[in-house]
Amino acid sequence: MTARRLLPFLACLAFVLPPACRKAPPDKRYPVKGTVTEIDRPGKLITLDHDDIPGYMPAMIMPFPVEDPTLLDVARPGDEVTAALVITGDNRYWLQDIVVSRRVPDAERPSARPTAREPRPGEALPDVSLVNQDGRTVRLADYRGRALALTFIFTRCPLPDFCPLMTRSFAAVARSLAADPALQARTHLLSVSFDTAYDTPEVLRRYGTPFAGAGPRPFAHWEFVSGAPDQVRTLWEFLGLEVEEDGGQFVHNLRTAVVAPDGTLVRSIRGSDWRPEDVVADLRAAVDRAAAARP
Repeated sequence: MTARRLLPFLACLAFVLPPACRKAPPDKRYPVKGTVTEIDRPGKLITLDHDDIPGYMPAMIMPFPVEDPTLLDVARPGDEVTAALVITGDNRYWLQDIVVSRRVPDAERPSARPTAREPRPGEALPDVSLVNQDGRTVRLADYRGRALALTFIFTRCPLPDFCPLMTRSFAAVARSLAADPALQARTHLLSVSFDTAYDTPEVLRRYGTPFAGAGPRPFAHWEFVSGAPDQVRTLWEFLGLEVEEDGGQFVHNLRTAVVAPDGTLVRSIRGSDWRPEDVVADLRAAVDRAAAARP
């Protein structure tokens, strides 16, 4: 891995994406050339260490979605490829027309990364210690008795289909739960940042305030937390999140989890292809099962 990372992409987005009040421009296509570093089949992502994309973004390492999953079979890690990056007027993007320009012999391919653990339903989550947006220390055990949904983010994430999408989806979950006060009282939401150095309580509060709502206790039901690196890492490794950090920037996948009131895993969800209503249904079912189990 090089030190070229995702941060410059944020500036590129700010430059190329129009304000919401303007009519969305037509789709654009940009030529891409780079080396494959990883293939994520469940997430339908291909990560490239790519050269400058003229007129759009500088060289860096980043994951790109593909709409056609057969393209994931075209190349393997280590191969050099060319492709077309499609950017739509509604901020979506993906790779098309992936062609191998240099296929690396098997003996020269990079070693495969260790596979992340796949958590099993019924496993008890580690009782890690975290710090919320108010600077208060919390533990996962503090939420026992309530069904918990948690996801991983970092506030500087520039990719609209990654952390920002997770936060928007959690906002939809929060709205649905608020419409059912009885269910809301028996559930809780956590957004966990793995950018432990940058995402201080003050940063998390600024980031979370537009989503958590107003009122005297805006974060009472949805907290934004980070903490000591070893504590956050323990949680993300347990849930199968993969994170690589270099110079404060991150390449990562996505994980969202639903936890039963007794602190055991109900479901771990890979990627972003989930609906808020399904997470709400999981939380409701976990609450109902806990109520039925009471003597």
